[in-house]
Amino acid sequence: MIARYAIPFFFVMTLVVAPVVFALLSRWLLPKYWKRIACACTLLIYILVGYGTFVEYPNFKVRHVEYVSADLPEAFDGYRIVMFSDAHVGTMTGLFDGLLQRAVDSINAQRADAIVFVGDLENIHPDELKPQLATLSQLKAKDGVYSVLGNHDYPTYLDCDEAMKKQCIQQTTALERQTGWQLLLNEHRVILRPKKGVVAQQRSDSDSIVIAGMENWGKVKRMPRRGDVKKTLEGIDCQTFVGEGQRVGVPFILMLQHDPTCWRKHILPESHAQLTLSGHTHGGQFSLFGWSPATFSYTEWGGMAYEGPRAIYVSVGLGALIPFRLNMTGEIVVVTLKKG
Repeated sequence: MIARYAIPFFFVMTLVVAPVVFALLSRWLLPKYWKRIACACTLLIYILVGYGTFVEYPNFKVRHVEYVSADLPEAFDGYRIVMFSDAHVGTMTGLFDGLLQRAVDSINAQRADAIVFVGDLENIHPDELKPQLATLSQLKAKDGVYSVLGNHDYPTYLDCDEAMKKQCIQQTTALERQTGWQLLLNEHRVILRPKKGVVAQQRSDSDSIVIAGMENWGKVKRMPRRGDVKKTLEGIDCQTFVGEGQRVGVPFILMLQHDPTCWRKHILPESHAQLTLSGHTHGGQFSLFGWSPATFSYTEWGGMAYEGPRAIYVSVGLGALIPFRLNMTGEIVVVTLKKG
């Protein structure tokens, strides 16, 4: 129910409640000038909300980052992955119709080897996806499009019985797969490339990386906790061999997980996944001098973070349930893998 009324609640709080609060405070603290102060504060709030809604929210930037790993096979040196998250396509209608198409065109223009989406395609209900299927189906990459579910892609915010919730999650997964994406539900795919200088005739002639997709796992109990590292990596030989001071034969794993809190809680201790890609935080949708309210809830909330040679990139997302961003522009991320 909270998610269903999030947009009207936000605008009532910012455009009505906040000005009243400022007026009462200024009348109490500075009674001589309270009317001027109240009018100035109200005007500032309206300008910031208007800018965040109609200027910054409909825009996004393409960010380029590199991840260097000694475990990356040589054939994948320079491999490029386009990552995006938190599309919330149910909000990309009306005044914001066309935003998704611009994003899809921008993603395809990167001509990456693979595209990954790390969750929250919808807001509340799978019906939101239907008008956007044709646009989402346009995403193409040499090695395919891979995705995982975010907390909004489950019936977390639906006020209905369990039978209806089960039907909704089945509809969401079916619609997402209808786009041609490979939706990974605690499973993985192996990408092969011929070894340098070798004409691949059998699998042993190829290098490989693993794209692993976990279901959502959130630290907050009301969030879906379906992610299972062991099940996601089942069948992968994760033994570490040591040769002349170097790790050899270690599969390179790109882990997709919507909620970044899962990284320290499960992914780091339960796997050797070198790079994890997440979203979920939206960067708090607001930043002031580098500070974001997301810091209250997340250790990793935006950009690249490292734990030794292992890393997580947390995207601040492309869209949002509430169409508002202030100094926290949406993003599409091009991740280039480098051997080093």
